Amino acid sequence: MPRSNAHMWFVGPALILMFVILLLPIGMAGVLSLTDYSLGNAGASWVGLDNYEKIFTRSTYAKMFGATFRYVFVVVPLSVGLGLGAALLIHSTKRFGDLYKTIYFLPVMAALIAMAIVWEFALHPTIGLVNSTLEQGCGTFLESWGWFAQGCERGFPLWLTDRKYAIWVVSFIGVWQGFGFNMVLYLAGLTSVPRELYQAAEMDGAKSSWDRFRLVTWPMLGPTTVFVVTISFIRSFQVFDTVEAFYPQGGGPSKSVYVMMFAIYEKAIQQNLMGIGAAITVVFLAFVMILTIIQRWLVERKVHYT
Repeated sequence: MPRSNAHMWFVGPALILMFVILLLPIGMAGVLSLTDYSLGNAGASWVGLDNYEKIFTRSTYAKMFGATFRYVFVVVPLSVGLGLGAALLIHSTKRFGDLYKTIYFLPVMAALIAMAIVWEFALHPTIGLVNSTLEQGCGTFLESWGWFAQGCERGFPLWLTDRKYAIWVVSFIGVWQGFGFNMVLYLAGLTSVPRELYQAAEMDGAKSSWDRFRLVTWPMLGPTTVFVVTISFIRSFQVFDTVEAFYPQGGGPSKSVYVMMFAIYEKAIQQNLMGIGAAITVVFLAFVMILTIIQRWLVERKVHYT
C-alpha cells in the first residue's frame, strides 16, 4: 500500500458515515421538497419551487414563522441570561453548590412530555395551581395593580387556549426547561478562567465584583457565550414536544403556537404531504446552517483578535 494513501484508511470510514447519515438524508429532503410526493403513491410529480412559494406566501406559514421567531427571541436571551446568572451564583457560593446544580438541572433531565402534562394541569383555568394562587391573592393590596385588579374582577386568563397568551406560556416553559443546560455550560467556562487574572485585575484597581466580571469574567467567557447562544438558538428552533403535548391537533389557538418542527410533523406525518414537509425541513436546515456559520465566524474572529 502506498504510503501517501494510508490516511484514506483512517478518514474513509468517517467520510462514508458522514455521507450516509448526514449528506444523503439532506440531499433526499432537498429532492423531495421539489416534488408533491406522498407516502403510498407510486410516483411523484416535479413541482419545482412551488412548495417554497407556498411557505413564503401563504398566511398559515407566515404564522409559522411568526410563532417560531417569537419563541426563539424570547427563549434564547432569557435562558442564556438566567443560565449565566445561575452559574455565577453557584460558582461563588461556598455551600450547597451541588444541591443547587441538581435543582436547576432537573428540568433538563426530566422528560419534557411529562413536564408538559404537569404544566397543563397547573395552568388549567379553574382547577390549576396558577390561577388558584392568583385568585387567593385577590382582596389584598395587590388589587391596586392594573392587570392583577382586572384579573380579580374578570377572572384570570385561559393561559393555554387564549391566542394572546399561548405562545408566551410555551416560551416560559422553554426558558424553564433550557436555562439549566446553559448553566452547566457556563460553569464549565467559569472553571477555566485563571484565578491569576482576578488577582491582576484587583491590583489594577478592579475592586468590586462588577468590575471583575466586566474586565475578566465576561471577556474570558466569550467563546463559551458564542457556543451557548448558538446551541440555544438551535434548540429553540427544534421545539416540538411541548407544542405537540399541548396542541396535538392544530398548533394552538389560531395557529399562534404553530412552530416549524410542528409544521413539519403535521404536513409530513399527519397529512402525508411529504413534499411540503421536506421543503419546511430544508428551510429549517438553512436557518441552522446560517447560525452555525455565524458561530464559526465569531469564534475565529475572537481567536484572531486574541
